[in-house]
Amino acid sequence: MNETQAYKINWEALLWIAPMPGVRFKVVEQNGRKLRLVEFQREFREPDWCRKGHWGYVLEGEGDLQFAHQTVPLQAGDGLVIPPGEEHQHLLRVRSERLRVVLVEEA
Repeated sequence: MNETQAYKINWEALLWIAPMPGVRFKVVEQNGRKLRLVEFQREFREPDWCRKGHWGYVLEGEGDLQFAHQTVPLQAGDGLVIPPGEEHQHLLRVRSERLRVVLVEEA
């Protein structure tokens, strides 16, 4: 790997991973962190509440983050910070055809 490659992510060269219907992602892991490019489709449904923490940025589309006592709308240009834990558990609902986000997470 040359010096330029060490500082730049070639997203085109990474394979998509599709863990369930309606979502796919590309991921880079280094130094205990993950950077994911995630693409959610409108039909995406989480099987259970997500309790993981996320830091991210919405690149494209619209969706709603549903928490126990509130719903937070998301659209392109929004940032998000969700602490880990049951008190911050959440579900995502996609309102547009596609929602693309970049997420920074613990590896």
